[in-house]
Amino acid sequence: MSNLLLFPIIVPLIMATILMLFPNKIKMQRLVALLSALVTLIASLFLLFKVYNDGIQVVTLGSWPAPFGISMVSDLFSALLVVTTSLIVLFVVLYSFPTIGIKREQSFYYPAVLFLLTGVNGAFTTGDIFNLFVFVEVLLMASYTLIVHGGERQQLRESIKYLLVNIISSALFVAAVALLYSVTGTLNMADLAVKIPQIENTGILTVIAVLFLVVFGFKAAIFPLYFWLPASYHAPPMPILALFGALLTKVGVYAIMRTYTLFFTMNVGFTHELLAIIAILTILAGCVGALAYFDVKKIIIYNIIIAVGVILFGVSQLNEAGVQGSILYLIHDMMIKAALFFLVGIVAVIFGTSNLRKMGGLMKTYPVLGWTYLVAAFGLAGIPPLSGFPGKLLIVQGGFEGPQFWGSIVILATSLIVLLSAVRIFIYAFWGEPVETEPLKKSAYHAMLIPSMLLVAITVFFGVGAELFMPLVSGAAEVLLNPSLYIEAVFKE
Repeated sequence: MSNLLLFPIIVPLIMATILMLFPNKIKMQRLVALLSALVTLIASLFLLFKVYNDGIQVVTLGSWPAPFGISMVSDLFSALLVVTTSLIVLFVVLYSFPTIGIKREQSFYYPAVLFLLTGVNGAFTTGDIFNLFVFVEVLLMASYTLIVHGGERQQLRESIKYLLVNIISSALFVAAVALLYSVTGTLNMADLAVKIPQIENTGILTVIAVLFLVVFGFKAAIFPLYFWLPASYHAPPMPILALFGALLTKVGVYAIMRTYTLFFTMNVGFTHELLAIIAILTILAGCVGALAYFDVKKIIIYNIIIAVGVILFGVSQLNEAGVQGSILYLIHDMMIKAALFFLVGIVAVIFGTSNLRKMGGLMKTYPVLGWTYLVAAFGLAGIPPLSGFPGKLLIVQGGFEGPQFWGSIVILATSLIVLLSAVRIFIYAFWGEPVETEPLKKSAYHAMLIPSMLLVAITVFFGVGAELFMPLVSGAAEVLLNPSLYIEAVFKE
């Protein structure tokens, strides 16, 4: 099999290591970071093309056969997420040039971003549950650096909570992995999918499944484990917030999707119904927060939580429509959240605050920004034909076809709340009486606006051209719903 699946992990890892040797050379830092993100994106697109044409790609490291060697596996689901991640990091790097500040750039900012890219792509690609823990720790270490980057008081205060939560969840992760190994004798995901159905004592496996849901739930910010996220994500600068909002919770979501379709399927009546209930509670909790705050960053942050619930509800139904919808909505949400954070970041810079009550009248001076934000807001809410619509429609269909039809009704109703929360930013910031704004150079404004508009344009294309992407999404869903495809690919290698 091809070693191409390792490139999106190795390229940013090597480049980040090189960049750490030259922290004060800003132009070199920017150029290498941009080229690294671009090369990673190109490699991931080639990988997606190869997986689509030649099937699941597997590399088992150390020339040991599975399940003894560590397997790296790239199916269509994994490859789609690696492409999306690489695309977002490319735009984050571009957006960082005018916004992050020279002091932060000289303090290993770009190496930390590339290390985070390494961890996220590795987590999406690994076929070993312990190796998943390792890659999660890589991305967490990079996120620890980024969340305190600049050393502002609010960052340092919130980083303590962020550190504590992740240390506790990492300890639980190790305990869950140890418990799973003690019962099954393996950590290879494909081998787990073979061994778990052979074990008669489903009670202990159900306990382990719920424990993993708690572990990944901390990362994904599901109800009631999301308490750490709003304040922690509010603290860092906007490019870092966009990176976190688009990628970090999605690793937890991916881990739940992968484990709850591949091998934690021995007691679906309990585990997946629990997942559906938690998903709906997560949506409701996110809606309360999105309506309660008058801070542009907090409103979009709570919309991260809402999206996590929507995606996981689709997966919990374990049917074709639900899983396809979850994959579509996951890719959409990664891109639209990054775009929205970019746009509200520009708004916050113009007004010098993120408080909605101190904004107004921006449409007269920045109309392009206003209309771009409105398109992104409609995309977030799932207004047809934008990118949020096809995924949410399939998830709702999956809910009506599955056992928890009431969840689909909740998702439809809360879509109005999502729209209200996003449009409220538009009404307060862009309509009304003009408010005094901070001076902003045209060059800096355009440097922030162009990557934001490009990313919004990609999300629009992803929605309008959803039919073009459906063969990829259908193939990704097929692997999740039919684990034998994954198992055969790993053991054939």
